[in-house]
Amino acid sequence: MNRRHLLLATAGSCVPAFAHHGWSSFDTDQPLYLEGRAVSVQWRNPHVELALELKPDLKLPPDLARRALPAQTSPVEGPAVLAKTRLPKRSDTRWTVELAPLTRMEAWRVQEIKPGASLAVIGYTFTGEKGDAVLRAEYLMVGDQVYGLRSSPA
Repeated sequence: MNRRHLLLATAGSCVPAFAHHGWSSFDTDQPLYLEGRAVSVQWRNPHVELALELKPDLKLPPDLARRALPAQTSPVEGPAVLAKTRLPKRSDTRWTVELAPLTRMEAWRVQEIKPGASLAVIGYTFTGEKGDAVLRAEYLMVGDQVYGLRSSPA
């Protein structure tokens, strides 16, 4: 194989790699509450992602700290997360929300979220709310259902 063919063969076998981050970039001591309407949704791996347009009158639900959580979320101390949850300080009206991988969404039987759907999330952004308006979701609330996205159902 000459040099040109080797270069073409090598280039043709390259697969793009996309960076993926864990939880370490997110401030898990400061849970945030977001509620609004899904503007766009990417239902794919490495995790489902959506653009969430916040409600203009965003407020913490008065019963938030008393909401029932799935038993499988006990390793993340769900009641403590709910008790610490607050609204974001930044004024962004649109956030990118990172949900769970598709396999976990399917295990929880979360119906595919479509643009226009109303939902709420509790999760974490970057320390000091610096950088982009990105939230890594701990809990997803759609209608009366609450899903613990870092766990799997029993």
